Amino acid sequence: MQDLKLAFIGFGTVGQGFARLLQSKESILIEEHDLKIEVTTIIDKVMGMVVDPGGVDLANVLARVERDGKISNEMEVDSRQMIKDGNFDVLVEVSFTDIETAEPAISFIKAALQSGKHVISTNKGPPALAMKELEGLAKENGVYYRYEGTVLSGTPCLNLSSEAMRGVSIHSIRGILNGTCNYILEEMEQGTGYEQALNTAQELGYAEADPTADVEGFDAATKIVILANKLMNANLSVSDVDRSGIVGLTTDEIKKPDESGFKTKLIASAHRKNEKVNLQVGVNKLTLADPLANVNGVLNAATFSTDTLGDVTVIGPGAGSKATAQSLFSDLLAINDKLTTY
Repeated sequence: MQDLKLAFIGFGTVGQGFARLLQSKESILIEEHDLKIEVTTIIDKVMGMVVDPGGVDLANVLARVERDGKISNEMEVDSRQMIKDGNFDVLVEVSFTDIETAEPAISFIKAALQSGKHVISTNKGPPALAMKELEGLAKENGVYYRYEGTVLSGTPCLNLSSEAMRGVSIHSIRGILNGTCNYILEEMEQGTGYEQALNTAQELGYAEADPTADVEGFDAATKIVILANKLMNANLSVSDVDRSGIVGLTTDEIKKPDESGFKTKLIASAHRKNEKVNLQVGVNKLTLADPLANVNGVLNAATFSTDTLGDVTVIGPGAGSKATAQSLFSDLLAINDKLTTY
């Protein structure tokens, strides 16, 4: 029986979702994977912290968050030092995402890897800005850094391509990587104005109060950088993306598919040409035969054009606490498999 101790940095929607998933899957982890999980540390800059080397009672913590909106009143802590000195094997890094500096997440991840701890994360900032460095640091210290949930949430994408499709050469990637924009564009196809569609998306929780990262294409740009660097061996940054969003579009520019024969989508793409990978995010008109044209609502999708399989398309939820928690769960099991294999 493998015994892995976990520490959470961040305990918002995703962290809580993962905690609930660990609870519901406890018997499966033990019976099917010979894996016992204990959470020894939870730190959240807003909700406080709890540390118990003998194992935190997740049910009690979740109930406290539900009741009080926080874990505890205790918060005076040097998070990086606690990561280095903490009694745990795997850091669950689900803190705030900053796509400009990747801080403080990147420092948390470095502290864990340098102290011989594995990392699973849904934070897209660090792999977008420092993927090669962090993966090199993990290898140097004999640990694993996995970040499946940074692109399509729980829908298999990075690991599908790098593991299940090992040996395949990917020539290009095209994807709907932002559900907020996908929803807004569909509403506009039906005649709803941009502002009204955005307001509805915000009311439904699909868009943030400040939707800039979504509607101006930054979120999709960050994700296509991760895909290109991981799966096409590129070495690019968000500034290398030829980016435009959906701001300024009018309903006159977006006709109903039955009138135009096309669907309007915000597409993120990576294309290899003459050994160079070019990245782009922008509005595209897709024929109805294109698999991406039929990706509706807030779903995400990616099409990988390969040498041996042709085009492979994956479609699924690209956000939500349960779906994102699943990506952490799969990464945790992958690490356990590697540890038990060797």
